[in-house]
Amino acid sequence: MPFPDRAPVEVSGTAVAMASSISIRALASADRATPERAVDHALKVFEEVEKSCTRFVPTSPLMLANAAPDSWRRVPPPCFRAISEAYRAYLLTQGRFDPRIMGDLTRLGYDHSLPFGSGPVQTGVRSPLARRPMGEWRPRFRRVRRTVLLGGRPVDLGGIGKGLAVRWASQRLRAVAPDHLVEAGGDCYCAGRAPAGDLWKVGVEDPFGDSEPVAVLELSDRACATSSIRLRHWEAGGTLVHHLIDPRTGLPGGSGLRAVTVIDKDPAIAEVWSKSLFLEGSEGVQRFSDERGLAALWIDDGGGLAISRAMAPFLVWRRA
Repeated sequence: MPFPDRAPVEVSGTAVAMASSISIRALASADRATPERAVDHALKVFEEVEKSCTRFVPTSPLMLANAAPDSWRRVPPPCFRAISEAYRAYLLTQGRFDPRIMGDLTRLGYDHSLPFGSGPVQTGVRSPLARRPMGEWRPRFRRVRRTVLLGGRPVDLGGIGKGLAVRWASQRLRAVAPDHLVEAGGDCYCAGRAPAGDLWKVGVEDPFGDSEPVAVLELSDRACATSSIRLRHWEAGGTLVHHLIDPRTGLPGGSGLRAVTVIDKDPAIAEVWSKSLFLEGSEGVQRFSDERGLAALWIDDGGGLAISRAMAPFLVWRRA
């Protein structure tokens, strides 16, 4: 047991950041100092990442770098680390994850925070057309000076930024509360054990909007991330589009799919693979996830649920 001498106390906290509801549950030994402070410190990670990496504030460090993507720019630590991690993810996925799709999102009308969830969203832009491939991404980094050269195109750090914030929040909690749950808008990290001493149970959201989950997973020291088009979709020139952009075409991808969930040891990598798998579409997701040994679950346009071989040990319930 993690606390053999004294019963643990549960501390929780919530916040809103990065267009997501953030919640933390942490189990700390009763003799540990100020677990509440540790939770508050962890929640601040999301505020720090949002302030540094948002694309919706023209004066944010990311957007100042984006304004001159062929010039060196000094950025604060969260932004520098996020861009570095985005490049690592680009290499890991062989370009399937590519943050240079910010221009595509802007072209589709997603250049400001849209009122998702409040009814049909229309942007008034023209129907989207595919663009030419962007070529290899070659950013450059000077770690001592913390400067970055983006390599010609602006970048969007929204998805990987949230996964990184979950990772960094968990790291801040670890010393005080080794058993904890960090959840941010569908992405989460489950450390150690739940309050009852068993594994953490995570419900997978129904991408069609039903309040009941489509599946339940059991996790310990694992992250879970979902890429879904349930919320972030809108109309561009009479065409329904969404935010999961295929970097090969500049258009929304994932034909035939509504959502993909991935489990990994790292929250940011789970986020990256959930998006990359989504872009494989319903015809390619099974083959690709099994070839890479990814623990994945997906729901198609008809409501069908399927899993990869590596997901089976984590799945404890699925809707019939």
